[in-house]
Formats: sequence, structure tokens, C-alpha cells
Amino acid sequence: MPPEVDARDAMPAARQHAPALDGAEIIRRAHEAAGGDIFVNPGTLFLSGYNIIRPAGGEEVLWDAYAMWRQFAGERSDAHSASGRVRIEAWTGDGLAMLLAFDGEQTYNKDGLMEDQSANAMWSANFGFGAIRTALDEGWTQTREADDLIDGVPAYLVRLTDPSGGKTLFGFRQSDFATLYVGFDTPRGWHERRYSHFFSLPGSDWVQAGRVRLFYDGIKANEAIWTHYRVGEAYARELFQPLEPPGAPSWMTAP
Repeated sequence: MPPEVDARDAMPAARQHAPALDGAEIIRRAHEAAGGDIFVNPGTLFLSGYNIIRPAGGEEVLWDAYAMWRQFAGERSDAHSASGRVRIEAWTGDGLAMLLAFDGEQTYNKDGLMEDQSANAMWSANFGFGAIRTALDEGWTQTREADDLIDGVPAYLVRLTDPSGGKTLFGFRQSDFATLYVGFDTPRGWHERRYSHFFSLPGSDWVQAGRVRLFYDGIKANEAIWTHYRVGEAYARELFQPLEPPGAPSWMTAP
């Protein structure tokens, strides 16, 4: 039974916690919680693990080897436009399930350069989390919204508005400012990502979410499970310009 009005503070997130904290300060603390400068300015990021795909009907498709390479752009004025470079590679057993890459200008798949470059628009459903890295740059605003529960955990909610007017909603765990949530509009509908199972590798300040659940219009589409990461490595542009499919997972065969 819910509490009476005078006892409503007993309900988590029923009242605004630490109301003196504004959106910008919450973002600053979230940067520190995620690793500090290495998080804000990583240069590049490699993640590997596996991905559980959830088609309509609730079945499971397992990509048992899954990796992403990311080369970040500098300043960003639109949080949801394609920026920097990215390569995503997925395998089921010995079979290549998916290869998708963006070299900063054009999109590639397992057949090489895609003739229909309208595919570039699909990246708007993938770019969004990086808004937090440039959230304190000139021209961005940080608006604190009502506190809420994210997977039952009390969280601060901050809406970022980029210089182009795009909006991205973030949720941060109140106990330690870990990033639990991001949400934004995409051509596929309202997209949410929920982050958990955080870890750091020995000797690293980087804090990685080991489980990332992805939703469109409230329905879970997949969850990426990351078990390893590398930050700040140099990547040749050719990595993001695949002209033919690899014969085995690239990150497992590279010298």
C-alpha cells in the first residue's frame, strides 16, 4: 500500500533528490564516474562480446561473436547525425551475420561500398550516447528533469539539447552517477538504451557497461553484452572501408 502524503519521501524518486544539483553539474559528475578525461576524450574505442537479438515473437538469435570499433569525431553540433567512424561486425558460429561500417562519409556492408547511400540516414538510430561527451560544450544546454526510477533504481534525468536543437534524455544512478539510460527519437521510433553490469579492466580508469539493452517504442530489440574493451588505439581508415567480407572475426585474427 502506498504511504500517506506526509510520508511520500519513503517512495524512491517521489521527490527531487538533491534539488540544488543542476543538469550541468550532474553531467560533470557522470563524466568523472565514467572515467574522467579518458571517457570524455577517448579518441577511439573497441568493444567485443556477444549480442542477443530479439525478433518479433520473442525468439532468440545469438550473435556469439560481436565487436564494434569507434573513432570519435571532435566537436558535434547534432547528437544523432553520423559522425566519426564506426565498424560493427557480428558472427554466428563460423558465419558472418552482419558487417556494417561508416568511414565518415559513406556506408559499407559485407558486399563493400553500398550503392544506396541513403543508408547513411540509418545511423541516426545508432548515434546518441556520444552526446554526453560533448554535453558541456558551447551551444549545448543541460536541463534537469524530474527524478525517476530506472529499472527500479533512483536516477537523475537530464535532457540535453545540442546546437541543432536535437534532444537526448539521459538517466544517471543517484548513488554514484553511473549512466543507466539514454533515450531519443529515431526513424524507427523512440529508442532507449539501458545500461548495467559495469566493469573496469585492471589498470584502466574506463568504466564500461557490460550489458546494454536496446528498445524501440518500448519493445526490446536486442542486448549487447560487452566483455572486453580497448581505448585510444590508432586505427587505419581502411578498417572502416571493408571491400570484402572477412573470413573470420577480424579482432580474433589480427596480429
